[in-house]
Amino acid sequence: MPKLWIDERYCKGCLICVEVCPTSAIASSDRINARGYVIPVEKDMSICKVCGLCELMCPDFAIAIEETDFK
Repeated sequence: MPKLWIDERYCKGCLICVEVCPTSAIASSDRINARGYVIPVEKDMSICKVCGLCELMCPDFAIAIEETDFK
């Protein structure tokens, strides 16, 4: 199952990653980072296709996806 990494130091809570995820594996949360921004979280990584859109679209390079089930 893929692993989602969010660097809370850089995330500004734009939630673009949530909007572009084609499987809705990422969701908004009630967590707030030190700068006062809402942090996205894993919703259901079992449905993640590791397409990389979240990484590609993040304007702050604050998110990464790691495929842990290597084929």
